[in-house]
Amino acid sequence: MYLQIIKIAEIAVSAMLIIAVLLQTKGGGLSAVFGGEGNVFTVRRGAEKILFYATIVLSVALFGLALSHLFI
Repeated sequence: MYLQIIKIAEIAVSAMLIIAVLLQTKGGGLSAVFGGEGNVFTVRRGAEKILFYATIVLSVALFGLALSHLFI
């Protein structure tokens, strides 16, 4: 019973993590590898900051759920 709940939660958290990562904006692509991009460090504000912290929380939650398989 608990294992099914953990598996469902793991699938839900992983789907939310994929969405959170895909929503984050990254400019450039391969041009940044070859020095074609001159980005200046900026401060995250508003929704971008919330999305950044949500990505961290979701990744820690997914790691915790994956570790819970060892103890059940």
